[in-house]
Amino acid sequence: MSDAGAEDVGEVTPETPPTETPEPTPEVESVPASDAFDALGNEVRMAVLRALVDDADESVSGTTMTFSELFEESSADTTAGFAYHLRQLTDLYLRKTGEEEDRYALTYAGLQVARAIVAGTYTDRVSFGPVEMGEDCPLCEDGNLAATCEANYVTVACTDCRQGILTLPFPPGAQRDRDTADLLEAFDRHHRHRLSVMSDGICPECAAKMDATLALVGKRQTGTSTETDADSQQAQVTLDCQQCGCELNCPVTLAVLEHPAVIAFYHDHGENVRDRPIWNVGDEWRETVLSTDPWCVRVSAQLDDEELGVFVAGDLTVAETRRRNTQQAS
Repeated sequence: MSDAGAEDVGEVTPETPPTETPEPTPEVESVPASDAFDALGNEVRMAVLRALVDDADESVSGTTMTFSELFEESSADTTAGFAYHLRQLTDLYLRKTGEEEDRYALTYAGLQVARAIVAGTYTDRVSFGPVEMGEDCPLCEDGNLAATCEANYVTVACTDCRQGILTLPFPPGAQRDRDTADLLEAFDRHHRHRLSVMSDGICPECAAKMDATLALVGKRQTGTSTETDADSQQAQVTLDCQQCGCELNCPVTLAVLEHPAVIAFYHDHGENVRDRPIWNVGDEWRETVLSTDPWCVRVSAQLDDEELGVFVAGDLTVAETRRRNTQQAS
């Protein structure tokens, strides 16, 4: 017997959840590094890469050249011999394009290698200095800073206390046809940009994930230091790429210079924080380790009667920023 007016809905089955489509994963094709570099070991092949990079752009199509055009740019004696060299580059450094006529364009690897060759990254070693920088040493406050370059590594150090402020690589191509002031500004901008990208968790060399870790290290002592044992350590951040090995150690302050709160704070006081070079960001900066488990470092700067506090976690994320008037009674 069924109830009058009851609706027959048939057999009830549980609702099946929708099937989730797995996210596609990149396909990685690798060749032995020895094979990749062997393919470059010939001047004819170098001429091909240089010819294509002269007018190359990073659009989808890029610059293309025909077999005949590339042959004219090379020192090959015969087209048969040139064809052999072209085959050694194809797929790794060149890709074929075009339907009616074979044309060649650089692959991503070909573009990077060709640019490095033209820039002298693998072939040029630049040395100079010492060059007076016109700035006081932030450590001893008595000496002057000077920059010295040895084999593409620039060191900024004090001429009096002899303590090094930093040592960083600088591409040889960046050091051509520049006077001293322009050279040092380029060095500062180059590494400020790299540091900003690193602090955002991206490797500037290979674009892989950059890990950040904090550790306590001993402070470099100044000639007038009156620090106690409790004040003798500070936090240092290590930025490390597990894929290509790119690594940088620096104070936490340098890792937050490009934070919007810092830029706005300086702007509100009529200054540009980017005018402060990374080797001497100013004596208004202070760092205080509030906690190591979990990590919390307070980075602060005072301009006029106002102070900015930036609270940095162990992975370099900024948990909070605070601004306060230092003249107001607490």
